[in-house]
Amino acid sequence: MGLLQEWRDYAYGKEMNSRAGQLFWANYFNLEKEVYKKLLSDVDKVWEGSVASLAKEFDMELNYFVGFLDGINDSLVVPNPIEEMDENTTVCLTFDKEKLYKNMVDAQADWLYDMEEWEPLLTPERRKELYREQKSSGTVVKDKKIGRNDPCPCGSGKKYKKCCGVNL
Repeated sequence: MGLLQEWRDYAYGKEMNSRAGQLFWANYFNLEKEVYKKLLSDVDKVWEGSVASLAKEFDMELNYFVGFLDGINDSLVVPNPIEEMDENTTVCLTFDKEKLYKNMVDAQADWLYDMEEWEPLLTPERRKELYREQKSSGTVVKDKKIGRNDPCPCGSGKKYKKCCGVNL
């Protein structure tokens, strides 16, 4: 079994509404926030190395760091091979900051996208814009249904049922 599957079995096997599950996720989110603080504070640094060495550098247990890699992978410039990685797999954490911000908004991770470390990276206006873009991307807009007796939208002047809706 790969590291990612071990993490998923471990993390998602916990009952979310139980006290133990809540404590587990609260602890994980605090650790995750510390990693992001480090990443966002030094965006010019190339964070690359084995999974085990980066876990040690970010002061995280290996399985928690695998969870972090799972969460950030969609925001990376080049995604890591997280499905088949082991502790010696080389990974790189070069991320697209706008994509990362939008993914944090999508995940409703306000403890991450509200961090002060974003201030020098993205202007408040750009963060608001990215927030709106992400929120609206999930909104489904349905067109108004055309009634049988409404004027046809093709502009013919006929009723819809006698024009384009003839096969109703």
